Amino acid sequence: MHNKYKKFILKAIAAITLMVIFLLVVIPVGIISIYPKQMIGKEDTKINKVPEAKYIKVYRHLSGETEKIEFEEYVKGVVAGEMPSTFEMEALKAQAVAARTYALSKIMRSGDSGNPAQHPSAPICDDTHCQVYRDLKELKKLKSEEWMKTGWPRIEKAVESTRGEVMYYQGNLVEQPLFHSSSGGRTENSEDVFVSAVPYLRSVDSPYESEASHKSDVTSFTLSDFKNKIQKAYSDKSFGTVNKNTIAIISRSEGGRVTDIQIGNVTLTGRNIRDTLGLTSANFNISYDSNNIVFTTTGYGHGVGMSQWGANGMAKSGYDYKEILTHYYSGVDIK
Repeated sequence: MHNKYKKFILKAIAAITLMVIFLLVVIPVGIISIYPKQMIGKEDTKINKVPEAKYIKVYRHLSGETEKIEFEEYVKGVVAGEMPSTFEMEALKAQAVAARTYALSKIMRSGDSGNPAQHPSAPICDDTHCQVYRDLKELKKLKSEEWMKTGWPRIEKAVESTRGEVMYYQGNLVEQPLFHSSSGGRTENSEDVFVSAVPYLRSVDSPYESEASHKSDVTSFTLSDFKNKIQKAYSDKSFGTVNKNTIAIISRSEGGRVTDIQIGNVTLTGRNIRDTLGLTSANFNISYDSNNIVFTTTGYGHGVGMSQWGANGMAKSGYDYKEILTHYYSGVDIK
């Protein structure tokens, strides 16, 4: 009888052990295999990670040559070329991530080749066609010895503290992290300025631009000069009579920029006018002073993506660089 009880107890222990293993191991593994996204959490959401870039080829317009530059040093040269070093550190960090993302997307898309018309030998160039890049030699000449002691270390800190960080949208590297100087209070939807609607380039408020330059720039032309400039730029069009009675703003974008403007018999875009007249923005109003047409312009640049002055204002108000980036680039993740 004793042996029978002993065998019974051993069988019971074995059965309990198997049950515990089933509960602790088999069921959780099965659940994870069926519901992987729910189990891994937001931070591990699938990201199509991109390879790290150690170098980048840059076409230099002044010399007409292509240079191979260490990637993070290139990012430093872009931040120095695109944003004042006196801006808040979190704004500089945001600029670094945007610049790094843009450059990496160019490498991913172009490899060692580039734009056939602008820079066929490199994926990126050093001016506003891509992003402004300045090397240390140029910065020493453009800035000052004092800037190299005070400004350059801040640029280095912003880039080094975000080293390797880029923006993703729904798991894919962001290809167009556009930015501009100031928006005038609200950024633009990409399709209202360029051709395509990009999901992360949506119009958003930019309320922290009180210190921005180019808030109410006034540019005046005689009506005769204005008509000559327009006709020269669009010589294939017949404008007819151009005077204060035949010039009218027809429509504006969500961000406030002029989308269509009537000039005589022709309808042009606000961007057409901005480019032709050299205005700082397509966010303008028209008034008349005697025989002059007066453009009062707010903001500087195309208005799509991150406002640099807005980023600086957000940083001054306590926002960090990730909060700045996710505000101006809708739905992105920084990884």
